Amino acid sequence: MKHTVTFAGLLAASLMLGVSAQAQDKQQLAFVVNAASDFWKLAEAGVNKAQEELPNYEVQFRYPAQGTAALQNSLMDDLVAAGTDAIMISSADPANSIDAFNRIAAQVPLFTTDSDAPQSDRIAYLGSSNTLAGVQAGEEMVKAMPDGGKCMGFVGFLGADNAKERIAGFKQAIEGHNIELVDVRGDDVDFARARTNVDDVLVANPEINCMVGFYSYNPPKIYEALQAAGKLGQITVVAFDEDPVTLGAVREGSFAATIVQQPYEWGYQGMKLMAAYLEGDKSQIPEDGLIIVPTKVINAENVDEFEADLKAKIGG
Repeated sequence: MKHTVTFAGLLAASLMLGVSAQAQDKQQLAFVVNAASDFWKLAEAGVNKAQEELPNYEVQFRYPAQGTAALQNSLMDDLVAAGTDAIMISSADPANSIDAFNRIAAQVPLFTTDSDAPQSDRIAYLGSSNTLAGVQAGEEMVKAMPDGGKCMGFVGFLGADNAKERIAGFKQAIEGHNIELVDVRGDDVDFARARTNVDDVLVANPEINCMVGFYSYNPPKIYEALQAAGKLGQITVVAFDEDPVTLGAVREGSFAATIVQQPYEWGYQGMKLMAAYLEGDKSQIPEDGLIIVPTKVINAENVDEFEADLKAKIGG
């Protein structure tokens, strides 16, 4: 009996080691975001969908402890040390992360999304054209304010490429239409500060009659502040992204429109792109390194259809 038990135990151990070895044989793909925000749930859903179609890979979706370049870069170092084979990242501070990006890119294929780092050795960027998205936002503001106005913008990271490009695109579209973007207030993805920024503008800048929320959580904070001040509908707002509060504001007419990206596709296409690259297929990488996923204008006419599709992708 002892010999039988011992044999059974050895057999079980052998099977467990076989399963473990098989798991270790799978290549690892990681998607690293710039901050903990509900915006990224769609990208995570896309990554999970890709996992279903990539049985020979293990995918990870990682949030840094805080939205800082230092913590993001440390997280990438940890991923590489743990055996991750390819990484896609939305950088919180591309300009000050070039050395870190190049260090990672020298070890594993590195891709960017959402906020590019074109001066680094990343292989490609997959995401929105933030400049074109900014142009769309500006065009919607022009439609909503034919007589002109003075706008204030709100964003997370003022130094991030996605912020700078959206702002530049917005300015390009409003030029010559008697609309001025007076200033843009940054909050470093501090939600309390994002709300305070709007409150402060309402008190200190009574001439402001239009606002732009450039990051996903900025429009909901604008909505909260305007509602508290009794100014919903009095200040024209153009938003970015698809927070439920933002979509509700568009539906009820409190916001003129919101410019939405397709983060689900970033996650889904990003994982498939990295898997193909690791397998030696580089045909999907364009010469300029830019894979653009189009942005869309959501207004009162199409918000219900858009939200229904959104819920279907994330399972409600």
